[in-house]
Amino acid sequence: MNKGLVIVILAMVCAAGTAQADTILSSKHNLSVSGPGTVIAAQETEVCVFCHTAHNASPAAPLWNRASPGQAYLPYSSSTAKASPGQPTGSSLLCLSCHDGTIALGQVLNRATEITMAGGVTFMPPGDGLIGTDLRNDHPISFAYTSALAALNGELVDPGVLRPQIRLDANGELQCTSCHDAHDDRYGHFLVWPNTRSQLCVECHRKNGWDLSPHNLSTAGWNQQAPDPWPRSEETTVMDNACGNCHLPHSAVGGPRLLTHAAEEQVCSACHNGHVASQDVMAEFSKFSSHPIFDTTLAHDPAEPAAVDDRHVECADCHEPHAATAGADPVQGVLKGARGIDLAGAEVDPIRNGYEVCFRCHADTASNLSNSAPRQHSQFNTRLEFQPGNPSFHPVAAAGRNPDVPSLISPLTTASTIACTDCHNSDASSVAGGTGPDGPHGSAFEPILARQYVTLDNNPESASAYALCYGCHSRSSILADQSFKKHNEHVVKKKAPCNVCHDPHGVSATQGTSQNNTHLINFDISVVQPNNKGLRRFVDKGRFTGSCDLLCHGENHDNKSY
Repeated sequence: MNKGLVIVILAMVCAAGTAQADTILSSKHNLSVSGPGTVIAAQETEVCVFCHTAHNASPAAPLWNRASPGQAYLPYSSSTAKASPGQPTGSSLLCLSCHDGTIALGQVLNRATEITMAGGVTFMPPGDGLIGTDLRNDHPISFAYTSALAALNGELVDPGVLRPQIRLDANGELQCTSCHDAHDDRYGHFLVWPNTRSQLCVECHRKNGWDLSPHNLSTAGWNQQAPDPWPRSEETTVMDNACGNCHLPHSAVGGPRLLTHAAEEQVCSACHNGHVASQDVMAEFSKFSSHPIFDTTLAHDPAEPAAVDDRHVECADCHEPHAATAGADPVQGVLKGARGIDLAGAEVDPIRNGYEVCFRCHADTASNLSNSAPRQHSQFNTRLEFQPGNPSFHPVAAAGRNPDVPSLISPLTTASTIACTDCHNSDASSVAGGTGPDGPHGSAFEPILARQYVTLDNNPESASAYALCYGCHSRSSILADQSFKKHNEHVVKKKAPCNVCHDPHGVSATQGTSQNNTHLINFDISVVQPNNKGLRRFVDKGRFTGSCDLLCHGENHDNKSY
């Protein structure tokens, strides 16, 4: 076919006035007077002229009819990005000659005067099409997408196996045209491949755990109660939206990770407020005691160390949204893929035990947390409190050391281990016997406890006052003195709470001893004072036997044996 015939055919197509399915004629890129969109010319009948000209084109291919924007753009960047996009190049720069809003839509090279647009429109109007010159909230472009980059990232598909429709330019760079075909709108938004269920996104992005994630598989829909969780989506279920539940490829509200909202917790709350997800998790954060996710905004950074000196808490500090799923085992369920700190204080990614997530904030970086009571041995590092080598500890990281605990309620035995969430959980959770959301989001009982645990001295004993303890330890056994023959006298008659004698997490071997701090003994020094000899101690003398030297409730204990 000769060049002249090509030009004639091009002219016939560009001057066509009848729209055809899935072509530029029936799309918003038809800016001629015959175009179907709201942004069209006042009188111009040619279609292709807004981008192309057969003669006197700019040096840029393909027969480009627009000037280069010549703008300085703010490129995308993030702490986790392995690529470093610079100023836009190639076809992306051509797209921006309209979409950055700096050059009039009707300003073309082959016309002496600007094409007049209908309705007084001159530049790209506000909306999805206006990208602007700040590209920090847009998917990165104009970077070399190489096999080395994919390997370094670990969650990118090797460019050698990309679907043919997803094209890199001649320099191997990813451009606007890798995702968009300006002449073909068959899939909507001029995409080169359908993006229902994020089909286009996952052609390049393969997030660990995504295949089994409810964010990928859930068929839950919006209950139509405001606000709309998906304001820029035509899809109706979580599964259909997939990546779009949380991310926007262009003009994202929350950069640099292209989030749908400026604050991370708002991204999660859009669905987890009971309007899409079955449970209203966000309501938990309004309870008397809660993790303070609203105290910080944009504080979480996936690139930060697992143990963060600048303490903060966001949903993504505990949950990996691409991998989290349902399941009885939190490590393979809601905490799947999360990072943490192990029992030795080393970073683990992903976690192997649930408590490792808690240690991110409640261990080596918890210097500004206060204890629930002033202790004889004050300890702010929970990781040290749960060490298996301690004189005593609740069996979170390992089975307990005490072979005789007659109060344990079946199926618990002295060989059992428990989770942090067996105590720290919502008061409406399944742990508390309720049907509300599980997890330490918030509770009516401080500090985020599943059941009530009164620590105030001179408190009348009741099943509700010490419900947390009685969830695992039989009340009837405790009050019958099966573990300690003075339990009833202390708890019922003297109204001394469990907390006066027992430190619920444990006593670190760096502070306590196996003679004085077995059975979680670590006195509340606001209640327990030194005796007339200046002593304040418990002495373990063997199985079910011990003595105390102290002053409590006005009664002096001088080697008082039990």
